[in-house]
Amino acid sequence: MTKTVLITGGAGYIGSHTAVALLEKNYDVVIADNLANSSPKAIEAIETITSKTVTFCKVDLCEQQAVRELFAQHPIEAVIHFAGLKAVGESVEKPLWYYRNNLVTTMNLLDEMQTHEVYDFVFSSSATVYGDPETVPIVETAKTGPTNPYGHTKHMIEQICQDQAAADDRWRINLLRYFNPVGAHASGKMGEDPNGIPNNLVPYVMQVAVDRLDKLKVFGGDWDTPDGTGVRDYIHVCDLAQGHLAALENIQAGCQAYNLGTGTGASVLEVIAAAEQASGKQIPYTITDRRAGDIATSLADPTKANDDLGWRADRNLATMLTDAWRWQSENPLGYEE
Repeated sequence: MTKTVLITGGAGYIGSHTAVALLEKNYDVVIADNLANSSPKAIEAIETITSKTVTFCKVDLCEQQAVRELFAQHPIEAVIHFAGLKAVGESVEKPLWYYRNNLVTTMNLLDEMQTHEVYDFVFSSSATVYGDPETVPIVETAKTGPTNPYGHTKHMIEQICQDQAAADDRWRINLLRYFNPVGAHASGKMGEDPNGIPNNLVPYVMQVAVDRLDKLKVFGGDWDTPDGTGVRDYIHVCDLAQGHLAALENIQAGCQAYNLGTGTGASVLEVIAAAEQASGKQIPYTITDRRAGDIATSLADPTKANDDLGWRADRNLATMLTDAWRWQSENPLGYEE
């Protein structure tokens, strides 16, 4: 029998790629999204790529009644939860909005899952729960300590999940702490389409390459790294999507946290060089002051996910930037052209 999976935030960047991964493995997918930070055209892209139909519900998960109706109307058997606000800087400016949105949506979901006896839950967490790591690469047992409200919401939701799984052994929960998702579907039909000025490096670089933005600001050239710019663990969004599929298919009783990353770092300047190689364009940049709250290096130790979930990230930086460029060059204004 085909399993029906609810993907919240499934019209978003990572959610849409995960929907494709599930549909390709013959799951039935119900997407719930309020489209506040995503486009209905992502749903069309999912259906075009997979030649399958998606059940789409425009739902605000902050509204308990809407969540009740969602579960009443669809035979949901598992949930992958992406829906949430995710910009670090914005969370510092609007903490109440972030706490209300990210926590209330999750509580509403978990309440309704419990009512309908749906106990399989995969949560989109983040490496931000670690804060400024004491050692890298980071293992799941490392000390946690987020440095901004966005990270705090992820950390609090992890705690809620751990407490719930401890209280009721029917729950099976995987918390996926991912590092820096980049790239796009190889078809060029689906990719990252941020609202306004991008917060993340790769979409910003790509918008410079298609002349939407003038040049890139590199925050700090004096970090304790090989070339002085920040080093991050970039992971291809399609590898990340496969990580969610693996987390769903290898879910166990209790609550487990997993790092999803490559274990390999790339500096900002290395990303720029890879983008220039992929696009054939020069990416102008200036080095400016460090941003408050930034760290020099963030790297995953993905061993636990490799061993427990049978998953590993296969795609390298060149592939990530090639796929990102294909999406951006074919869709210079994202989904809204």
